[in-house]
This record gives sequence, structure tokens and C-alpha cells, in this order.
Amino acid sequence: MQSDLTINTDLARQILTGFIHSEITRTGFTRAVIGLSGGIDSALSCFLAAEALGAENVLAIRMPYKASSKESLEHAQLVIEATGVQSMTVEITEMVDPLIAKFPDMDHQRKGNIMARTRMIVLYDQSSAFKGLVVGTSNKTEILLGYSTLFGDSACAINPIGDLYKAQVRQLSRALGVPEVIVNKAPSADLWVGQTDEDELGFTYEDVDRLFYLLIDQRYTPAECVEAGFPEGFVRKVVSRVRRNHFKRILPPIAKLSNRTIGYDYLYLRDWGT
Repeated sequence: MQSDLTINTDLARQILTGFIHSEITRTGFTRAVIGLSGGIDSALSCFLAAEALGAENVLAIRMPYKASSKESLEHAQLVIEATGVQSMTVEITEMVDPLIAKFPDMDHQRKGNIMARTRMIVLYDQSSAFKGLVVGTSNKTEILLGYSTLFGDSACAINPIGDLYKAQVRQLSRALGVPEVIVNKAPSADLWVGQTDEDELGFTYEDVDRLFYLLIDQRYTPAECVEAGFPEGFVRKVVSRVRRNHFKRILPPIAKLSNRTIGYDYLYLRDWGT
């Protein structure tokens, strides 16, 4: 069975810009802050926020580490110029390296987590200074796989692209005019030289998006996905990742002691009483 990941980009654009505007203004804010990596996901979020709020009300922040590629900075600058948003560059090397130096045996994953969480410190500091909410940049594929750092790149006030698979992010990015060099390049968190998402994951976004369409949208069982033509080992690996990383997709569970526990019995809508 073919997985139909095609979206109506005009409708998606209308819904997502409306979402950004309504979710930010209902809290009393009018501005947004975005970490701009030079990749497609943050580029799309920036384009959408600029359209929803006005470019003057969006602050895009580049946060390179000493190992970050020059290309990432250049591609982020293309987005800044294309959208006309406000921008700044904050080098994180001097913040990150002292902690890394304390643990000489630190592996790439730990270093990457430190970088991601340091960047979020910068974003939330500037959120306070700029008086704008942090807009997320994680897509649906990454969220399901848990391919993010908890309280790092996954942290945000709102996320306009979290219900778009990677393939759909590319479709909408093209429709909004995100530069093709960004749309076409290999996805990378740019945490170390030569790192790519797909090398780390062990499979392509194209394949996992097709699988997710059946598992999530069509409610196929893993066995039915195998019957549809996906390798059994691949299905098991993906399902295991989704289950294992569920904790990243929810608020921390609270141990229940009273009759009205937050997240269990106290479930009022956030705009209750307004």
C-alpha cells in the first residue's frame, strides 16, 4: 500500500499561521523567539511565525558551537534575509566547553545534549528580554521517534510543525518559499562534523514517514505493516523507539495522593474561567 503524505499546503499554511497568532496573542504576547539552526524545520517555523505575527515581532537566534558548520550559519542567514525577521547570533562554545572539559570521556550524545540545553537557556533568556514566546521546531517524525533532547530542542511554548511528518515539512517549506538549498540538504542536528540524522537513526525519513502514516494515521498494527511490505526488523525497531520515548511526549507523571491531582482529576482547560 502506498502511504499518501500529500497535504493541502494552502490550508496547512492558513491553519498554522492562525495557530501561531491565536496561541501567542491569547496569552497576552505579540512576539516570538525561534532558534534558527539553518535546517528546514526551524526555517519553516520562522517563515510561519513571520507571516503570522509580522517579521518585526519575530527574533531568530543563531547559536553556533565551534564545531558547527559554516554552511549552517549561512543557511540561517538566508532565512533571516528572506523573512526580514529580527536576529542575533550567540556563540555557545564558551558556555558549553567548561562542562565538557570536566568529563574527558564524554561521548557525542552527552555533548550534544549539553549543546541543545544550552541553546534553550539562551532562547528562554531572550524570550524574557524580547517579551516573546519560544516557538518550537520539532516535526512529527522526530517527536514520535524521540529524536530530540528533553528540555533542550524539544522545549517550547507552542509548536506549529509538530503534526507534520518530515516529508510534509518539505512540501510546506517549498510552498512558503524556504530556500531550496535548505529544503534539499541532508537533515542534521549539526552537533559534530559530518553528523546526519539518518546516519544516527539507521533509516531514512522517507521510509519511516511511510511507516508512520500506516501506524499512526491509518492505525495499522505492526503485523499489518509487515504485511504491507515493510521489513519486520525495521518495524520492530521503529515501534520500540516510539514506545521507549513516550516519556518525552508527556508532562512528568505526578504520583497521586489526593482526590484532585494535576493531570488526572484536575483537568480544566487552560482558558477555564476566562
